Amino acid sequence: MNSRYNKSALFLPVLTLALLCACNKKTDAPAGGGAPPPMPVGVMAVAPEQVAIVTELPGRLEATRVAEVRARVAGIIQKRVFVEGSDVRAGQLLYQIDPAPFQAAANSAEAVVARAEANLGLANTKLNRYRVLVESNAISKQEFDDLQSAQKLAAADVVSARAALDVAKLNLSYAAVSAPISGRIGRALVTEGALVGQGDATQLALIQQLDPMYVTLSQSSVELRRLQQTLSQSNNGKVKAKLQLLLEDGKVYDHPGHLLFSDVTVDPSSGSVTIRAEFPNPKNILLPGTYVRVRLEQGVRSGTITVPQQAVMRTPDGSLVMTVNAEGKVTPRPVKTDGAYGTNWIISQGLKEGDTIIVEGLQKAKPGATVKPTPWQKPDAAPAPSATPPAPNAAPAAAPTKN
Repeated sequence: MNSRYNKSALFLPVLTLALLCACNKKTDAPAGGGAPPPMPVGVMAVAPEQVAIVTELPGRLEATRVAEVRARVAGIIQKRVFVEGSDVRAGQLLYQIDPAPFQAAANSAEAVVARAEANLGLANTKLNRYRVLVESNAISKQEFDDLQSAQKLAAADVVSARAALDVAKLNLSYAAVSAPISGRIGRALVTEGALVGQGDATQLALIQQLDPMYVTLSQSSVELRRLQQTLSQSNNGKVKAKLQLLLEDGKVYDHPGHLLFSDVTVDPSSGSVTIRAEFPNPKNILLPGTYVRVRLEQGVRSGTITVPQQAVMRTPDGSLVMTVNAEGKVTPRPVKTDGAYGTNWIISQGLKEGDTIIVEGLQKAKPGATVKPTPWQKPDAAPAPSATPPAPNAAPAAAPTKN
């Protein structure tokens, strides 16, 4: 009886102590876990910089000179003496049309000239002989006047015969079809034995001058006016717009170009104006008809704030970035963008120098949350070509500041 009582007396304190320990652990558990630590995010400090004012316009390459080689006389093609796709010189022989009928016509015209000149000589001799007779009244005045008219008709026949001879020689020369301009000739449009020039001037080939090349661009009248104002205000109008050509694969063409003119008429359907630029093409890399893009650098704008494109979020109410204050608190900031500068957005409103924005870890940064800011490192790898490529001719000093 006593031993059973003693065991119960010992068990109760042990159970009470275990219960107290369990309660303490449950009470201390929330205090031990606490709030989660601030999430690390990549941030950068906003700083103004100099950026190039660049506009990208789509365009199409055109040859500076285009000439259609056509048959100017009717005849049979005897031979083709050029290589398709080769460079030809102005005046170089391309086709030979059968010259036999034209040579015969020229020979006939020469005979007509000889006969007309003989008649003129006879008329001159007779007129000189009768001039003495009319002075002595040996012949009538009327007869002398008839001789004068005959002499003038003979002289006119000589002029007409010589003109016909010139036409015959011209047609004979047209039988040798030559290149009107220097350039790259395309494929032959006719072959030997074809009858050409019968009714219409048959096209035989096409020659295009490929160096330099034109690029035809379209720009809105508003942007064109802004470009003209920018150029006129830059160094008293002595600065010219810099042009770079982007090929179909996104690569920058080696040779810069320059503007030639803008059309004086605005297209009423699109409100755009046609602009023509010129690019050298010494290696014939540029081909007519190719669609390209042209970077038009209009000047340099100082004190411009740019941020990485990944830092800007688009919402139905507009664009915003996430800023971090000194205590690590996240605050959304509405901003306005004013075009792209390479892989950055140009910020026209909403940010000032010294503001800290979140670039990486936006999914962790909720408004009002506390984060752990760490300096964001820009990737060293060059970005892949995109619809808005990096600004042209950007020297290292003018590149966006890394923070």
